[in-house]
Amino acid sequence: MIKKGVIQPRHPSLNWIALEVIGDDMDDFIKMTEKIKDFRDERDWMKFHNHKDMALSLVLEATEVLEHFQWKSPEEVISYGKAHREELSEELADVAIYLFELADNLEINLKRAMLKKLEINSSKYPVEKARGKHTKYNKL
Repeated sequence: MIKKGVIQPRHPSLNWIALEVIGDDMDDFIKMTEKIKDFRDERDWMKFHNHKDMALSLVLEATEVLEHFQWKSPEEVISYGKAHREELSEELADVAIYLFELADNLEINLKRAMLKKLEINSSKYPVEKARGKHTKYNKL
């Protein structure tokens, strides 16, 4: 169980942005999902938002993120990311919108699923074995 508190990201490129973790409080996830559903429902689009098409759209939007980095060296990726932050922000938002709605349509509590998956990954990739390695868990 995650307790209320502040997490400071370890990666220096995040500039130590503080992220608040509020245990089982779902307010932010619920509010965002409701905004997404309101947008969809105002346009009468639910009839198009079946699970298959939502999953397909999620992948298509994710490939639009990937397209920004195609054929770029690791150095170019870093500078490109900084120079095209707004475009990448919009593409990532598209991915998140489809993800949130698909999870809601499937009646999956996304926040709980993410926290559970992080716990599973912590077991698969213990720090003492996985730190600094990209090896798959079953090969550690």
